[in-house]
Amino acid sequence: MPPQAADRKMPQFSNKRRVRHSADKMFDLVADVERYPEFVPLCHSLKVRQRTRNPDGSEIIIADMTVSFQLIREAFTSRVTLDRPNSRILVEYLKGPFSKLENRWTFEAKSENACEVGFFIAYEFKSRMLGVLMGAMFDAAFQRFAAAFEKRADAIYGPPRVGAS
Repeated sequence: MPPQAADRKMPQFSNKRRVRHSADKMFDLVADVERYPEFVPLCHSLKVRQRTRNPDGSEIIIADMTVSFQLIREAFTSRVTLDRPNSRILVEYLKGPFSKLENRWTFEAKSENACEVGFFIAYEFKSRMLGVLMGAMFDAAFQRFAAAFEKRADAIYGPPRVGAS
C-alpha cells in the first residue's frame, strides 16, 4: 500500500446528544430499522432479510439499505446487532459500495425521561470517484442524523414534558 493511502484517514462522524426521552425508547426507535425510509436522511428503502434472536437477549438483523441522492443510488447489506442488555447497537458492513463501514449507537440513561445517545460512523467507498461524489453529501446527512432521530422520537412518543430532565 502506498504511504499516502496508509496515511489517509477514513471519513468519520461522531455525535453525543442528550435527548428528553428514555434510553429504552431511543433504543427502540433506532432498532426499528424498517421505518428508516420514513425519516432518515438519504435512506430510500430498507428491507430486512433475516432476524435472529439470541438467548443472551441480543438480536441480529441482516438488512439491505438503499441510499439515494439526486441521480446516485447505492445499495448495501449490513448486519445489525441489537444489544439491548448493554444498550448499544452495532452495524457491520457485509457488501456494497464501501470498502469499510463501521457504525455504533449507545444509549446511556440520565434519568427516567432522558438519555445520552451516542452515534459513531466511519466509512470508506471502494470507488474513489463515488467517494468524491457521495462524501460531502454523506457528511451533511450525518450532521442531520441525530436531529432526525430526536424529531422522530418526539413524533412517536410525544414532545418532552416541561420540567423533564
